[in-house]
Amino acid sequence: MTETAPRPTLEAVAALAGVSRATVSRVVNGGDGVRQPLAERVRQAVEELGYVPNQAARSLVTRRHDAVAVVVAEPETRVFADPFFALQLRGISKELTAHDNQLVLLLTEGREDHARVARYLAGGHVDGALVFSLHLDDPLPGLIRHAGVPTVFGGRPGWSDGQDGAVYVDSDNRGGARQAVRHLVGLGRTRIAHISGALDQTSAADRLDGFRDILPGADPRLVVESDFTPGGGERAMRELLDRCPDLDAVFAANDLTASGALRVLRERGLRVPDDVAVVGFDDMLPVAEQTDPPLTTVRQDIEGMGRLMARLLLRDLDRRNGGRTAPDDGDTPSGVVLPTTLVRRASA
Repeated sequence: MTETAPRPTLEAVAALAGVSRATVSRVVNGGDGVRQPLAERVRQAVEELGYVPNQAARSLVTRRHDAVAVVVAEPETRVFADPFFALQLRGISKELTAHDNQLVLLLTEGREDHARVARYLAGGHVDGALVFSLHLDDPLPGLIRHAGVPTVFGGRPGWSDGQDGAVYVDSDNRGGARQAVRHLVGLGRTRIAHISGALDQTSAADRLDGFRDILPGADPRLVVESDFTPGGGERAMRELLDRCPDLDAVFAANDLTASGALRVLRERGLRVPDDVAVVGFDDMLPVAEQTDPPLTTVRQDIEGMGRLMARLLLRDLDRRNGGRTAPDDGDTPSGVVLPTTLVRRASA
């Protein structure tokens, strides 16, 4: 049996570089006070030996684990079926990887998982948390606050008025919805329906508010609550057509819902956009460009939201640990709202 070669040690790096063990430790852990020529010798020795720092020992020095928990308050089946989550996770992963941080994914199948997630966060395994897809009655925010973990939320927290210190990144859901409905009105549509998302999430509630901003006197029968899924879009579209067969446009709360609505319209023999115009929300290209017809939708930068969430958290962590790269001027905003844009395709 082949013996595994011993891992290079800090002492071996120090011997090769001709410096003290303490000097190697400062260079490896990003500390100050080492002259550039010595630091370069240490880096060359690290590369030559293939030295990998012991993370546990490094954490004792830096007080950082270089790991961030990403908590998605949705079951596994939803997370891996919805491209929204893949895009947001990709943005988060890119930013964390660029700063040599690990992503630890935590999903909540049900309420019994919340205590487990809170225990993990409180156990000191990660430096901070990124949390998204919260519901209004979700206990996670309170549990996370109790754990004392630096956190950035994806989406406007339903409990927050911006005064409790919660930091979040969101899109202009209400403004984007206004763009969508204003576009349908501009096309001459007069019986415009809305398929909302689950209204215990702020994104869905904000999009419904945007719909009502443009159509304050809309027939209540033209609004049906759904769940951001294609199946939910199908069910809601059937209900709308049964209630109001003369509707001539639909604003769906996301692209997946719109894709389900399009299938039902086709089943009922209705032409899009001739008989019924359809607009979605998200501009997820694997969905919006492959529907029949291609979907007019409101674009939000989902991947960019993920990157910004991670960037804000890392900046906060750097500030807390006295990092030189983070300005200590209290300029971290409590909330960042990114703009949205209407993307016109064939459905409206």
